[in-house]
Amino acid sequence: MSTPADDPLARERSHLSASRSALRAMREDVEALDISDVTANWVNAEALAHQIEERIKALADLSGTPLFFGRLDYLHAPGAEAAEGAEGERFYIGRRHVHDHDGDPMVIDWRAPVSQPFYRASKKDPMDVALRRRFGYTRGDITAYEDEHLSDPAEAAKSSKLLQQEIERPRVGPMRDIVATIQPEQDEIVRSGLSGTVCVQGGPGTGKTAVGLHRVAYLLYAHRERLARTGTLVIGPNRSFLHYIEQVLPALGELAVQQATVDDLVAHVEIKGADDATAAVVKGDARLAQVLRRALYAHVTMPTEPVVVVRGSRRWRVPAYELEELVRELLDRDIRYGAAREALPQRIAHAVLVQMERSGEAPDDRVQDAVARNSAVKAAVKAVWPAVDPAKLVLRLLSDAEFLAVHAEGILDGDEQKAILWAKPARSVKTAKWSPADAVLIDEATDLIQRTHSLGHVVLDEAQDLSPMQYRAVGRRCTTGSATVLGDLAQGTTPWATRSWQEALAHLGKQDALVEELTAGFRVPTDVITYASRLLPHIAPGLTPVVSIRENPGHFEIRPVSGGKDVVEACRESLLREGSTGLIAADARVPELAEALTEAGIPYLGPGEETTEDTRLTLVPASLAKGLEYDYVVLDEPRAVVAAEPDERTGLRRLYVALTRAVSGLTVTHTAPLPPQLT
Repeated sequence: MSTPADDPLARERSHLSASRSALRAMREDVEALDISDVTANWVNAEALAHQIEERIKALADLSGTPLFFGRLDYLHAPGAEAAEGAEGERFYIGRRHVHDHDGDPMVIDWRAPVSQPFYRASKKDPMDVALRRRFGYTRGDITAYEDEHLSDPAEAAKSSKLLQQEIERPRVGPMRDIVATIQPEQDEIVRSGLSGTVCVQGGPGTGKTAVGLHRVAYLLYAHRERLARTGTLVIGPNRSFLHYIEQVLPALGELAVQQATVDDLVAHVEIKGADDATAAVVKGDARLAQVLRRALYAHVTMPTEPVVVVRGSRRWRVPAYELEELVRELLDRDIRYGAAREALPQRIAHAVLVQMERSGEAPDDRVQDAVARNSAVKAAVKAVWPAVDPAKLVLRLLSDAEFLAVHAEGILDGDEQKAILWAKPARSVKTAKWSPADAVLIDEATDLIQRTHSLGHVVLDEAQDLSPMQYRAVGRRCTTGSATVLGDLAQGTTPWATRSWQEALAHLGKQDALVEELTAGFRVPTDVITYASRLLPHIAPGLTPVVSIRENPGHFEIRPVSGGKDVVEACRESLLREGSTGLIAADARVPELAEALTEAGIPYLGPGEETTEDTRLTLVPASLAKGLEYDYVVLDEPRAVVAAEPDERTGLRRLYVALTRAVSGLTVTHTAPLPPQLT
């Protein structure tokens, strides 16, 4: 009978049990902390209590989540490579650091430098690793392991079965981390420095979203204090997508990262309306920033009257020409409109103080502040550099044809101006039927007046769908920080979709960003991605097709059907398999399919709702499919997906997105002929 001494699997299970006990002890130590004697006041006490609470959450042992997933056995001790006979160290690699009561590590955080060879070591470059061990788990318990002897020249390189199994593991519930399966090319992006911006072009299934989220986790590990001060933000295309990815960072122990959509960032007004495609394209054009700047600074007028400041029995006069010099100097400095307006009264007051000093007085800063608040100075500033409300500025541009024409001259032609003018001008900011594109314009105007707060790092996912003005809105949030930009040009489905990453990065203000391309497909099966790639010459001719590295070719079927009942039957067949199923259809067909599913007694969810073992089918409008993934997909009526978009290229891109949501299998059902680009 095997014992832990001679049974490797038993020894690893014993280490897992001991590691869980150590983690529990770490948590109990934090819970037992008494802060009553170390806090000077209630504010400090509250702050410290919050930090302790967050630490307790971060030390949670998540049921069903492996505490470690790999092991590295090094040939030598650190710094002892040249020492003959030096004994190497052994490290278990996991989602978080765990130490015993003596402080010795039992699990090493995957982000630590010593963990890096787990992802990058190879036969060609072993990185001093003698053995790399991967673990297989079932509901949190170790059930298998697999070894690679990287430094043994007699052992041939082989693919990892456990790695393949982890990649292909059925997906039920929200998106999960890929910390156990990060590939070398992905790890290089994940561990890139905080100071630089990285743009990742990645086709379906290349793991670009996961890479972006893991980069955030890595940066928070490597630059914890700096990012704690400056903040991090993940921006996704919609709420369904954000809900789908929201558990990835907490599973890695990171709880402080905010999530938002672009619409959330620019929510200065209530959205009540929508633009047609033509108006949205013009409003999203970066030229509108020039129009807004012109319209804003047109409020500044040169003074024609002097300012006379009365203090006691003395009168101090600043002539109009000197005031004009002050105004022109502020304009030439190109600082924010609001900052310049705040500086002007101080400049006028300083001119008065110079006169006072010449007359023999000795005024101090308190006198200058008093002069700056003088009613005559305030009246002059109001006349020369009036306060401007950003929403009212945009309201006037969209309502007043003459005002727009003056400030758009030479920037927008007559048709473009006509496209963005409201047919029925709104009476006020509150009653206006603002569109999402209008809110972005208001955000631009707001930034022209007062600088937007910048974060330390921003992750922008599905970036290919942003307009130039939306890029500018995101760029304002990381002017002093860096960004991770994620997207796929082939999946751009808006009329203003990005044409090149160089152009997009210029609008973002990150022209020097490094552009990386991921082409190895880990998620989409070979047969599925090969079929979907037939569309690439028609939607993104310059892109490299994704090559699936999955050993399992996956299930793929094109099935002619006669109606909704046959589509429901295809869903029923998919649900017989393990994992989640997504039924994706053109938005207009969703109500009909929902009715058919209900009649058949098949429960289903909407996008963003969390699947369970009992309800594994999600009915997905094609417009919301981007970024989501399911083990099996039934794609209803491809031609209807294409026809629902304003032009064929956008329709084919939407179809490309829908075709590539499957992780294990795809069934395409159709009554109408398939689009010719697929046949």
